[in-house]
Amino acid sequence: MVATAAASSFFPVPSPPGDAKFSKGGSGSASLGGIKSKSASSGALQVKANAQAPPKINGSPVGLTASVDTAKEDVVSSPAPRTFINQLPDWSMLLAAITTMFLAAEKQWMMLDWKPKRADMLIDPFGIGRIVQDGLVFSQNFSIRSYEIGADRTASIETLMNHLQETALNHVKTAGLLGDGFGATPEMSKRNLIWVVTRMQILVDRYPTWGDVVNVDTWVSASGKNGMRRDWLVRDAKTGETLTRASSLWVMMNKVTRRLSKIPEDVRGEIEPYFLNSDPVVNEDSTKLPKLDDKTADYIRKGLTPRWNDLDVNQHVNNVKYIGWILESAPPPILESHELAAITLEYRRECGRDSVLQSLTAVSGAGIGNLGGPGKVECQHLLRHEDGAEIVRGRTEWRPKHANNFGMMGGQMLADESGA
Repeated sequence: MVATAAASSFFPVPSPPGDAKFSKGGSGSASLGGIKSKSASSGALQVKANAQAPPKINGSPVGLTASVDTAKEDVVSSPAPRTFINQLPDWSMLLAAITTMFLAAEKQWMMLDWKPKRADMLIDPFGIGRIVQDGLVFSQNFSIRSYEIGADRTASIETLMNHLQETALNHVKTAGLLGDGFGATPEMSKRNLIWVVTRMQILVDRYPTWGDVVNVDTWVSASGKNGMRRDWLVRDAKTGETLTRASSLWVMMNKVTRRLSKIPEDVRGEIEPYFLNSDPVVNEDSTKLPKLDDKTADYIRKGLTPRWNDLDVNQHVNNVKYIGWILESAPPPILESHELAAITLEYRRECGRDSVLQSLTAVSGAGIGNLGGPGKVECQHLLRHEDGAEIVRGRTEWRPKHANNFGMMGGQMLADESGA
Protein backbone atom coordinates (compact mmCIF):
# COMPACT_ATOMS: atom_id res chain seq x y z
CA MET A 1 0.00 0.00 0.00
CA VAL A 2 2.73 2.44 0.88
CA ALA A 3 4.65 1.64 -2.29
CA THR A 4 1.56 2.13 -4.45
CA ALA A 5 0.75 5.41 -2.84
CA ALA A 6 4.28 6.64 -3.30
CA ALA A 7 4.32 5.60 -6.93
CA SER A 8 0.94 7.17 -7.72
CA SER A 9 2.09 10.51 -6.37
CA PHE A 10 4.69 10.72 -9.16
CA PHE A 11 3.08 8.81 -12.02
CA PRO A 12 -0.56 8.76 -13.22
CA VAL A 13 -2.44 5.55 -12.57
CA PRO A 14 -5.00 4.68 -15.28
CA SER A 15 -8.61 4.31 -14.10
CA PRO A 16 -10.57 1.12 -14.64
CA PRO A 17 -12.56 0.92 -17.87
CA GLY A 18 -15.84 0.87 -15.96
CA ASP A 19 -15.41 4.49 -14.88
CA ALA A 20 -15.64 5.91 -18.41
CA LYS A 21 -18.96 7.14 -19.80
CA PHE A 22 -20.05 5.85 -23.20
CA SER A 23 -21.77 8.27 -25.59
CA LYS A 24 -25.31 7.51 -26.60
CA GLY A 25 -24.58 7.53 -30.29
CA GLY A 26 -21.34 5.72 -30.12
CA SER A 27 -20.59 2.74 -32.33
CA GLY A 28 -19.13 0.68 -29.53
CA SER A 29 -15.81 2.49 -29.19
CA ALA A 30 -15.16 4.40 -26.01
CA SER A 31 -15.31 8.16 -26.48
CA LEU A 32 -13.93 10.44 -23.82
CA GLY A 33 -15.77 13.72 -23.37
CA GLY A 34 -13.92 16.98 -23.42
CA ILE A 35 -13.28 19.08 -20.39
CA LYS A 36 -16.36 21.12 -19.61
CA SER A 37 -16.08 24.18 -17.46
CA LYS A 38 -18.19 27.16 -16.65
CA SER A 39 -17.69 30.37 -14.85
CA ALA A 40 -18.55 30.67 -11.24
CA SER A 41 -19.02 33.62 -9.01
CA SER A 42 -15.66 32.96 -7.50
CA GLY A 43 -14.04 32.60 -10.94
CA ALA A 44 -12.67 29.20 -10.05
CA LEU A 45 -12.29 26.46 -12.62
CA GLN A 46 -14.59 23.47 -12.02
CA VAL A 47 -14.02 20.14 -13.69
CA LYS A 48 -16.49 17.26 -13.92
CA ALA A 49 -15.51 14.21 -11.92
CA ASN A 50 -15.80 11.89 -14.93
CA ALA A 51 -13.74 14.06 -17.24
CA GLN A 52 -10.26 12.93 -18.29
CA ALA A 53 -7.70 14.53 -20.51
CA PRO A 54 -7.73 12.92 -23.95
CA PRO A 55 -4.51 11.19 -24.92
CA LYS A 56 -2.43 13.05 -27.51
CA ILE A 57 0.07 11.92 -30.11
CA ASN A 58 2.32 14.66 -31.51
CA GLY A 59 0.06 17.23 -29.98
CA SER A 60 -3.20 15.98 -31.63
CA PRO A 61 -5.97 14.36 -29.56
CA VAL A 62 -6.93 10.81 -30.47
CA GLY A 63 -9.68 8.39 -29.43
CA LEU A 64 -9.15 4.98 -27.80
CA THR A 65 -10.26 2.81 -30.69
CA ALA A 66 -7.78 0.03 -30.17
CA SER A 67 -9.18 -3.36 -29.45
CA VAL A 68 -8.99 -5.00 -26.06
CA ASP A 69 -6.35 -7.47 -27.29
CA THR A 70 -4.16 -4.65 -28.56
CA ALA A 71 -4.50 -2.87 -25.24
CA LYS A 72 -3.48 -6.02 -23.40
CA GLU A 73 -0.41 -6.42 -25.60
CA ASP A 74 0.57 -2.81 -24.90
CA VAL A 75 0.17 -3.34 -21.18
CA VAL A 76 2.28 -6.52 -21.22
CA SER A 77 5.02 -5.12 -23.43
CA SER A 78 5.35 -1.81 -21.64
CA PRO A 79 8.01 -1.83 -18.91
CA ALA A 80 7.13 -1.24 -15.29
CA PRO A 81 7.60 2.33 -14.18
CA ARG A 82 10.92 2.95 -12.46
CA THR A 83 10.36 3.99 -8.89
CA PHE A 84 12.52 4.19 -5.77
CA ILE A 85 11.01 0.99 -4.37
CA ASN A 86 11.57 -1.37 -7.28
CA GLN A 87 15.16 -0.20 -7.74
CA LEU A 88 16.18 -1.45 -4.28
CA PRO A 89 18.17 -4.77 -4.08
CA ASP A 90 16.44 -8.11 -3.43
CA TRP A 91 16.87 -8.30 0.34
CA SER A 92 15.46 -11.84 0.57
CA MET A 93 18.23 -13.30 -1.61
CA LEU A 94 20.91 -11.42 0.30
CA LEU A 95 19.49 -12.64 3.63
CA ALA A 96 19.42 -16.25 2.37
CA ALA A 97 23.08 -16.06 1.30
CA ILE A 98 24.14 -14.67 4.69
CA THR A 99 22.19 -17.40 6.51
CA THR A 100 23.81 -20.15 4.42
CA MET A 101 27.29 -18.81 5.14
CA PHE A 102 26.54 -18.58 8.86
CA LEU A 103 25.24 -22.16 9.07
CA ALA A 104 28.29 -23.52 7.21
CA ALA A 105 30.66 -21.67 9.54
CA GLU A 106 28.76 -22.93 12.59
CA LYS A 107 29.01 -26.53 11.35
CA GLN A 108 32.77 -26.25 10.87
CA TRP A 109 33.19 -24.74 14.32
CA MET A 110 31.18 -27.54 15.93
CA MET A 111 33.44 -30.12 14.27
CA LEU A 112 36.58 -28.39 15.53
CA ASP A 113 35.16 -27.85 19.01
CA TRP A 114 33.73 -31.39 19.26
CA LYS A 115 33.54 -32.81 22.76
CA PRO A 116 32.69 -36.41 23.71
CA LYS A 117 29.31 -36.83 25.33
CA ARG A 118 30.14 -40.16 27.01
CA ALA A 119 33.10 -41.34 28.97
CA ASP A 120 33.61 -44.33 26.69
CA MET A 121 33.90 -42.24 23.55
CA LEU A 122 37.19 -41.32 21.93
CA ILE A 123 39.02 -38.46 23.59
CA ASP A 124 40.84 -37.45 20.44
CA PRO A 125 38.73 -38.78 17.55
CA PHE A 126 40.21 -36.58 14.82
CA GLY A 127 43.88 -36.68 15.87
CA ILE A 128 46.66 -39.27 15.98
CA GLY A 129 47.36 -39.06 19.70
CA ARG A 130 49.41 -36.82 21.96
CA ILE A 131 52.79 -36.69 23.66
CA VAL A 132 52.69 -36.70 27.47
CA GLN A 133 55.09 -36.95 30.43
CA ASP A 134 57.53 -34.23 29.37
CA GLY A 135 57.44 -35.32 25.74
CA LEU A 136 58.78 -38.84 26.41
CA VAL A 137 55.58 -40.91 26.24
CA PHE A 138 53.13 -41.07 23.35
CA SER A 139 49.48 -41.88 24.06
CA GLN A 140 46.71 -42.79 21.62
CA ASN A 141 43.18 -44.20 21.83
CA PHE A 142 41.67 -46.91 19.64
CA SER A 143 38.08 -48.09 19.36
CA ILE A 144 37.70 -51.81 18.72
CA ARG A 145 35.81 -52.18 15.43
CA SER A 146 33.50 -55.01 14.43
CA TYR A 147 35.95 -56.25 11.78
CA GLU A 148 38.76 -56.47 14.38
CA ILE A 149 37.17 -59.17 16.52
CA GLY A 150 37.33 -62.91 16.03
CA ALA A 151 35.11 -65.90 16.65
CA ASP A 152 35.38 -65.31 20.41
CA ARG A 153 33.93 -61.79 19.99
CA THR A 154 37.17 -60.29 21.28
CA ALA A 155 39.97 -58.45 19.53
CA SER A 156 42.49 -60.73 17.85
CA ILE A 157 46.19 -60.76 18.68
CA GLU A 158 46.86 -59.30 15.22
CA THR A 159 44.59 -56.34 16.07
CA LEU A 160 46.57 -55.65 19.24
CA MET A 161 49.84 -55.90 17.30
CA ASN A 162 48.57 -53.42 14.72
CA HIS A 163 47.75 -50.96 17.52
CA LEU A 164 51.27 -51.31 18.87
CA GLN A 165 52.81 -50.68 15.47
CA GLU A 166 50.54 -47.72 14.75
CA THR A 167 51.40 -45.95 17.99
CA ALA A 168 55.13 -46.50 17.42
CA LEU A 169 54.99 -44.83 14.01
CA ASN A 170 52.74 -42.02 15.22
CA HIS A 171 55.15 -41.41 18.09
CA VAL A 172 57.98 -40.81 15.63
CA LYS A 173 55.75 -38.64 13.45
CA THR A 174 54.39 -36.50 16.28
CA ALA A 175 57.88 -35.97 17.66
CA GLY A 176 58.95 -34.53 14.29
CA LEU A 177 61.46 -37.31 13.62
CA LEU A 178 59.76 -38.96 10.66
CA GLY A 179 61.94 -38.89 7.53
CA ASP A 180 61.32 -40.45 4.13
CA GLY A 181 61.38 -44.02 5.42
CA PHE A 182 58.89 -46.14 7.34
CA GLY A 183 59.57 -44.91 10.89
CA ALA A 184 63.09 -43.73 9.95
CA THR A 185 64.48 -40.38 11.09
CA PRO A 186 65.89 -37.84 8.59
CA GLU A 187 69.49 -38.89 9.31
CA MET A 188 68.53 -42.54 8.93
CA SER A 189 66.91 -41.80 5.57
CA LYS A 190 70.12 -40.15 4.34
CA ARG A 191 72.03 -43.35 5.11
CA ASN A 192 69.37 -45.81 3.85
CA LEU A 193 68.87 -47.15 7.39
CA ILE A 194 65.67 -48.66 8.75
CA TRP A 195 64.55 -50.17 12.06
CA VAL A 196 64.00 -53.93 12.30
CA VAL A 197 62.63 -55.78 15.32
CA THR A 198 64.70 -58.65 16.74
CA ARG A 199 62.60 -59.71 19.74
CA MET A 200 59.04 -59.16 20.91
CA GLN A 201 57.27 -60.15 24.12
CA ILE A 202 53.53 -59.67 24.66
CA LEU A 203 51.48 -60.45 27.77
CA VAL A 204 47.69 -60.26 27.44
CA ASP A 205 45.72 -60.04 30.68
CA ARG A 206 42.35 -59.49 28.98
CA TYR A 207 41.22 -59.03 25.41
CA PRO A 208 38.96 -56.03 24.66
CA THR A 209 35.63 -56.58 22.96
CA TRP A 210 33.73 -54.82 20.20
CA GLY A 211 33.04 -51.18 21.08
CA ASP A 212 35.66 -50.96 23.83
CA VAL A 213 38.09 -48.03 23.72
CA VAL A 214 41.68 -48.84 24.62
CA ASN A 215 44.45 -46.41 25.50
CA VAL A 216 47.95 -47.28 24.27
CA ASP A 217 51.05 -45.65 25.80
CA THR A 218 54.47 -46.19 24.25
CA TRP A 219 58.01 -45.00 24.90
CA VAL A 220 61.58 -45.85 23.90
CA SER A 221 64.75 -46.56 25.88
CA ALA A 222 68.34 -47.46 25.10
CA SER A 223 69.27 -51.13 24.75
CA GLY A 224 73.03 -51.70 24.69
CA LYS A 225 75.23 -49.66 22.37
CA ASN A 226 73.42 -50.23 19.10
CA GLY A 227 69.89 -51.11 20.04
CA MET A 228 66.65 -49.54 21.18
CA ARG A 229 63.85 -50.90 23.33
CA ARG A 230 60.25 -49.90 22.83
CA ASP A 231 57.57 -50.65 25.42
CA TRP A 232 53.79 -50.47 25.29
CA LEU A 233 51.11 -50.39 27.95
CA VAL A 234 47.51 -50.97 26.83
CA ARG A 235 44.68 -50.09 29.23
CA ASP A 236 40.92 -49.81 29.17
CA ALA A 237 40.24 -46.14 28.50
CA LYS A 238 37.15 -46.17 30.71
CA THR A 239 38.33 -48.10 33.76
CA GLY A 240 42.13 -47.85 33.53
CA GLU A 241 42.46 -51.62 33.77
CA THR A 242 45.70 -52.97 32.28
CA LEU A 243 44.93 -55.17 29.28
CA THR A 244 48.25 -55.79 27.53
CA ARG A 245 51.95 -55.21 28.15
CA ALA A 246 54.56 -55.51 25.43
CA SER A 247 58.28 -54.95 25.03
CA SER A 248 60.47 -55.14 21.92
CA LEU A 249 64.11 -54.77 20.85
CA TRP A 250 65.12 -52.99 17.64
CA VAL A 251 68.31 -52.62 15.62
CA MET A 252 69.22 -50.79 12.43
CA MET A 253 69.60 -52.37 9.02
CA ASN A 254 70.75 -50.97 5.69
CA LYS A 255 67.80 -51.39 3.36
CA VAL A 256 70.10 -51.62 0.31
CA THR A 257 72.64 -54.17 1.54
CA ARG A 258 70.15 -55.79 3.99
CA ARG A 259 72.91 -55.92 6.62
CA LEU A 260 72.72 -54.80 10.24
CA SER A 261 74.36 -51.48 11.05
CA LYS A 262 75.66 -49.61 14.07
CA ILE A 263 73.82 -46.47 15.14
CA PRO A 264 75.62 -43.45 13.60
CA GLU A 265 76.36 -40.58 15.95
CA ASP A 266 74.08 -38.19 14.01
CA VAL A 267 71.22 -40.64 14.36
CA ARG A 268 71.99 -41.14 18.02
CA GLY A 269 71.78 -37.40 18.51
CA GLU A 270 68.28 -37.41 17.02
CA ILE A 271 66.78 -40.21 19.11
CA GLU A 272 68.56 -40.04 22.48
CA PRO A 273 66.62 -36.95 23.71
CA TYR A 274 63.48 -39.10 23.53
CA PHE A 275 64.85 -42.03 25.54
CA LEU A 276 63.03 -42.70 28.81
CA ASN A 277 65.16 -44.18 31.56
CA SER A 278 62.85 -46.95 32.76
CA ASP A 279 62.74 -50.68 33.31
CA PRO A 280 61.06 -52.91 30.71
CA VAL A 281 57.30 -53.13 31.18
CA VAL A 282 57.68 -56.91 30.69
CA ASN A 283 60.35 -58.92 32.49
CA GLU A 284 62.73 -60.25 29.89
CA ASP A 285 62.20 -63.91 29.10
CA SER A 286 65.71 -65.30 29.04
CA THR A 287 64.61 -68.87 28.33
CA LYS A 288 66.20 -70.09 25.14
CA LEU A 289 63.76 -70.86 22.36
CA PRO A 290 64.48 -74.32 20.94
CA LYS A 291 64.83 -75.06 17.26
CA LEU A 292 62.16 -77.29 15.80
CA ASP A 293 62.46 -79.67 12.88
CA ASP A 294 60.28 -82.26 11.21
CA LYS A 295 60.98 -84.80 13.95
CA THR A 296 60.32 -82.62 16.98
CA ALA A 297 57.28 -80.77 15.61
CA ASP A 298 53.80 -82.12 16.28
CA TYR A 299 52.05 -80.03 13.62
CA ILE A 300 53.41 -78.72 10.31
CA ARG A 301 51.69 -76.40 7.87
CA LYS A 302 53.39 -76.04 4.46
CA GLY A 303 52.97 -73.88 1.39
CA LEU A 304 52.43 -70.50 3.09
CA THR A 305 53.13 -67.61 0.73
CA PRO A 306 52.99 -63.85 1.26
CA ARG A 307 50.51 -61.74 -0.64
CA TRP A 308 51.24 -58.33 -2.09
CA ASN A 309 49.23 -56.71 0.72
CA ASP A 310 51.46 -58.39 3.31
CA LEU A 311 54.44 -56.24 2.30
CA ASP A 312 55.24 -52.92 3.95
CA VAL A 313 56.94 -49.90 2.38
CA ASN A 314 60.37 -51.43 3.06
CA GLN A 315 59.44 -54.31 0.72
CA HIS A 316 59.47 -57.05 3.34
CA VAL A 317 56.65 -58.84 5.13
CA ASN A 318 55.19 -56.91 8.05
CA ASN A 319 56.14 -58.52 11.37
CA VAL A 320 52.45 -58.68 12.39
CA LYS A 321 51.85 -61.16 9.57
CA TYR A 322 54.33 -63.61 11.11
CA ILE A 323 52.02 -64.16 14.09
CA GLY A 324 49.20 -65.27 11.82
CA TRP A 325 51.48 -67.72 10.03
CA ILE A 326 52.79 -69.12 13.34
CA LEU A 327 49.24 -69.78 14.55
CA GLU A 328 48.41 -71.56 11.28
CA SER A 329 50.00 -74.71 12.73
CA ALA A 330 48.51 -74.37 16.22
CA PRO A 331 46.27 -77.37 17.08
CA PRO A 332 42.54 -76.59 16.56
CA PRO A 333 41.55 -78.01 20.00
CA ILE A 334 43.75 -75.36 21.64
CA LEU A 335 42.25 -72.57 19.56
CA GLU A 336 38.75 -73.70 20.47
CA SER A 337 39.22 -74.13 24.23
CA HIS A 338 42.07 -71.73 25.10
CA GLU A 339 43.11 -68.14 24.44
CA LEU A 340 46.59 -66.77 23.87
CA ALA A 341 47.98 -65.34 27.11
CA ALA A 342 51.62 -64.68 26.18
CA ILE A 343 53.85 -64.83 23.14
CA THR A 344 57.60 -64.43 22.66
CA LEU A 345 59.08 -64.00 19.18
CA GLU A 346 62.68 -63.96 17.95
CA TYR A 347 63.05 -62.56 14.44
CA ARG A 348 66.03 -64.12 12.69
CA ARG A 349 65.56 -63.44 8.98
CA GLU A 350 63.28 -61.32 6.85
CA CYS A 351 60.72 -62.71 4.47
CA GLY A 352 60.31 -61.50 0.90
CA ARG A 353 57.50 -61.49 -1.62
CA ASP A 354 58.55 -64.72 -3.37
CA SER A 355 59.14 -66.77 -0.21
CA VAL A 356 57.39 -70.08 0.43
CA LEU A 357 57.13 -70.84 4.14
CA GLN A 358 56.45 -73.64 6.60
CA SER A 359 54.94 -73.30 10.07
CA LEU A 360 55.88 -75.84 12.77
CA THR A 361 54.38 -76.26 16.27
CA ALA A 362 55.30 -78.53 19.17
CA VAL A 363 53.03 -78.84 22.20
CA SER A 364 54.48 -79.04 25.71
CA GLY A 365 53.12 -78.63 29.23
CA ALA A 366 49.85 -80.52 28.76
CA GLY A 367 50.04 -83.80 26.94
CA ILE A 368 49.34 -83.91 23.24
CA GLY A 369 46.20 -85.91 23.97
CA ASN A 370 44.81 -83.43 26.50
CA LEU A 371 44.74 -80.23 24.48
CA GLY A 372 41.18 -79.36 25.42
CA GLY A 373 41.72 -79.78 29.15
CA PRO A 374 41.31 -77.03 31.75
CA GLY A 375 45.03 -76.54 32.35
CA LYS A 376 47.49 -74.18 30.71
CA VAL A 377 49.24 -75.15 27.50
CA GLU A 378 52.63 -74.09 26.15
CA CYS A 379 53.74 -74.40 22.55
CA GLN A 380 57.01 -73.94 20.67
CA HIS A 381 56.92 -72.54 17.15
CA LEU A 382 59.12 -72.08 14.13
CA LEU A 383 58.51 -70.26 10.88
CA ARG A 384 61.01 -71.16 8.19
CA HIS A 385 61.68 -71.11 4.46
CA GLU A 386 61.21 -74.29 2.47
CA ASP A 387 64.99 -74.73 2.38
CA GLY A 388 65.08 -74.76 6.20
CA ALA A 389 66.34 -71.20 6.82
CA GLU A 390 64.76 -69.88 10.01
CA ILE A 391 62.64 -66.73 9.96
CA VAL A 392 61.02 -66.60 13.41
CA ARG A 393 61.23 -68.71 16.54
CA GLY A 394 58.42 -68.40 19.02
CA ARG A 395 56.80 -69.60 22.21
CA THR A 396 53.14 -69.21 23.17
CA GLU A 397 51.29 -69.74 26.44
CA TRP A 398 47.57 -70.50 26.45
CA ARG A 399 44.95 -70.31 29.22
CA PRO A 400 41.39 -71.70 29.24
CA LYS A 401 38.78 -69.36 27.86
CA HIS A 402 36.43 -67.71 30.35
CA ALA A 403 33.37 -68.84 28.39
CA ASN A 404 34.70 -72.38 28.41
CA ASN A 405 35.20 -72.19 32.18
CA PHE A 406 31.65 -70.95 32.69
CA GLY A 407 30.34 -73.71 30.50
CA MET A 408 32.30 -76.32 32.43
CA MET A 409 31.09 -74.91 35.73
CA GLY A 410 27.52 -74.96 34.52
CA GLY A 411 27.90 -78.51 33.29
CA GLN A 412 29.40 -79.58 36.59
CA MET A 413 26.55 -77.99 38.52
CA LEU A 414 24.00 -79.78 36.37
CA ALA A 415 25.81 -83.05 36.89
CA ASP A 416 25.88 -82.51 40.66
CA GLU A 417 22.19 -81.65 40.71
CA SER A 418 21.29 -84.70 38.65
CA GLY A 419 23.42 -86.88 40.94
CA ALA A 420 21.73 -85.47 44.00
